[in-house]
Amino acid sequence: MAKILMPKATAVWLIDNTTLTFKQIADFCELHHLEVKGIADGDVAQSMRGVDPVARGELARDEIKKGEADPDYQLKAIEHKIDTKIPQPKRKGARYTPISRRGDRPNAIAWFLFHHKEVSDAQISKIIGTTKATINAVRDRSHWDSANIKPVDPVTLGLCSQIELDELIAKASEKRRKMDAEAGITEDGPGLAPITPEVSEEDQELEERKRSDGLTAETLFNLGGPKD
Repeated sequence: MAKILMPKATAVWLIDNTTLTFKQIADFCELHHLEVKGIADGDVAQSMRGVDPVARGELARDEIKKGEADPDYQLKAIEHKIDTKIPQPKRKGARYTPISRRGDRPNAIAWFLFHHKEVSDAQISKIIGTTKATINAVRDRSHWDSANIKPVDPVTLGLCSQIELDELIAKASEKRRKMDAEAGITEDGPGLAPITPEVSEEDQELEERKRSDGLTAETLFNLGGPKD
């Protein structure tokens, strides 16, 4: 990739406005030094208007001064850092899905219903651009193509990015944990009542005898003990 956008026009400007050598200009503009010489002689790029690389932010004026002071100095272009991260615009409402991929949405819905029941219908509608009616049709198998619907994750189908899917699942899981905590449901399941141990018939009979003997003894004591 060239350092500058308009190399010949830049060379014209440098020839007309600086005392740089043809080689310095050729190296900076990525041209052959004979081509630069042809530009200076008027044989190449005739009537071409020069472009100022300083004004365009491609070359610093200090670099020109260094080059003019030292014929062997190689000019360095200004490097611009390119932000490769493309910001994702915030969308309002359901996502737009290309017509060629709309037939894949029931498979993505089935994937959510099978693998991530914590994701709400509204969240599914927004991330893959579908409707609640379609979700319900897939859920109760009343969809016209139910026989061919198979759970496939929306990233594989190209309906959303992996980052969007991970954020949605994490958000839905956190909401479910909070709801379960408020309802008293733990990771092991709902709170269960303590299990009462089973008592055999012999143990029950023995317990009744103990209660009867204790009652008899208490009655005799209250009556002043046994009489002679």
